[in-house]
Amino acid sequence: MKTKFKLRFIGLFLGLLHSQFFGQTPMFSNPVITGGYPDPSICRAGEDYYIVNSSFEYFPGLPIHHSKDLANWTLIGHGLHKKEQCTGKMNLVDVQSNGGIHAPTIRYHNGKFYIITTNVYQPKKDEPAQMINFIITASNVEGPWSNPIIVEGAPGIDPHIFFDDDGKIYYIGNHIPKNPNFQGEGEIWIQELDSTSLQLKGERHFLWRGACQGTWAEGPHIYKKDGWYYLLIAEGGTSFNHAVMIAASNKITGPYDANDRNPILSTRHLSYDYWINSTGHADMVELPNGEWRMVCLGIRNEINRASNMGRETLILPIKWEKEPYWWKEIKYNWPVCNPSTGKIEKNYSYFLPIKDSNYVPTQREYEFQENYLTKNWIHRRVPLDNSYDLTTNSGYLTMYCKEPTIKERTGYNFIGIKQKETNFEVSTTMRFDPTLDGEEAGLCLIQKDDNYLLFDVKREDKENVLQLVINDKKKNPIIKKDLVMGKKFKSYIELKVIAKDNTYQYYFRYQSNDLWELFVTTNSDILLSEGYTGAHLGLYATSNGTKSVNFAAFDVFKLEYSYPPLELKK
Repeated sequence: MKTKFKLRFIGLFLGLLHSQFFGQTPMFSNPVITGGYPDPSICRAGEDYYIVNSSFEYFPGLPIHHSKDLANWTLIGHGLHKKEQCTGKMNLVDVQSNGGIHAPTIRYHNGKFYIITTNVYQPKKDEPAQMINFIITASNVEGPWSNPIIVEGAPGIDPHIFFDDDGKIYYIGNHIPKNPNFQGEGEIWIQELDSTSLQLKGERHFLWRGACQGTWAEGPHIYKKDGWYYLLIAEGGTSFNHAVMIAASNKITGPYDANDRNPILSTRHLSYDYWINSTGHADMVELPNGEWRMVCLGIRNEINRASNMGRETLILPIKWEKEPYWWKEIKYNWPVCNPSTGKIEKNYSYFLPIKDSNYVPTQREYEFQENYLTKNWIHRRVPLDNSYDLTTNSGYLTMYCKEPTIKERTGYNFIGIKQKETNFEVSTTMRFDPTLDGEEAGLCLIQKDDNYLLFDVKREDKENVLQLVINDKKKNPIIKKDLVMGKKFKSYIELKVIAKDNTYQYYFRYQSNDLWELFVTTNSDILLSEGYTGAHLGLYATSNGTKSVNFAAFDVFKLEYSYPPLELKK
């Protein structure tokens, strides 16, 4: 019998009670926000911390996480949560893959939250991409957020907003300089913003082209500490040579002096086989006690120096140090990343005292009893109108067989959750009675429009077929296996995918009391990220171009992960 809606967490305590009785320090594990959350930006409001990440072509966009202890993060909302925020110049309707929302900054000032970021939209394949830089605001970080305020005349990507002590507001961005010294050279610039209109005004100043003639100087953030301005940037491109650089000045408009010890964070000097790679694109935050922390992105080295999750959010401690040189004037303190080792570590003791019991979720079960989806369900692009609901069939997620199929620059009927670990078990219970050829519904595991898995039921040649469709990277989709189900299929089926030991195992059964049948096994590197975004696990329905009023009703969606154990240090 179906129970009330539940989002059930069955997990392991992080050793909190054990530490209280046995004097051990509880640990947490990086990444702190798992599952395709790159380009983190962090801010503090009182004793609360907030992180926003890039969301690219997904909707809702600009996911926002909250934490009290910098270790446990909860998704609490999205900056782009209304369709009207994502149309016109802010197009997320037919945006290209890897386009959309890039590298946001979140800041809290005088009781208001600000997010500034870029929408990268390419009108056509052979046309240059448009960089639409915009700001949204909210009094409550959970929303509602304002409609985008487009900052006119702002080139480049990765904008930052800075509130100075004198009341002035600044826009810090990047662009390709007029006379670059080499391919890929970037330049950081700054210009004042009008406090009312949030539009550029006054003179534009060019600040820095990075350290050691680095490529792709981007992702700028400015901080003011002890009267000095510190400019933190990303450099080297978002791959193995990604790095964090810093410079400082006594004036916000420069000139800026580079830190002799740049890069202050990178994995470029480590083996490609280190547990994490491509670390960079960082932001820093000051704690109430004067300590500092840094967040950055990185890619877990799980399969071929990559993972299905792509770039994720990491955190590490910061220590400020004076230059020890006796032969030159000492000007600045410089941040030192994780001073004990200089590397991103998997495990850390807690940065702040634990106030509540914390646990790692190992299972989530969704039973769709409410009339809304929880915040972690997202779509690729703005969803089609009337494509799903939770009211037509009470207790079910009803997904309609819309005409569009999985295709680049297309909105199609997919709803999913970010994959957070390499090993998982995902399953669903579906009621589906296809009657027209082309009607199709079931599980969908997707990395991109040209890289996905469909394990579903399809009406074909007037028969109902269970099939596994594989679209390997940038290839044409193929049917790995299909099975005419005949009279065994009576509108009810359960589907399950288990990822373990570098394989995907696909199971099905026709009744809940039947034994699971193994359908087929494949390699698990099919959805390996190319480093930009992460995979999503979800549900899909289509009519494959045929007009249809049919639907699939999903009763339960379960997702269970195998988490690496957390260590306890005495």
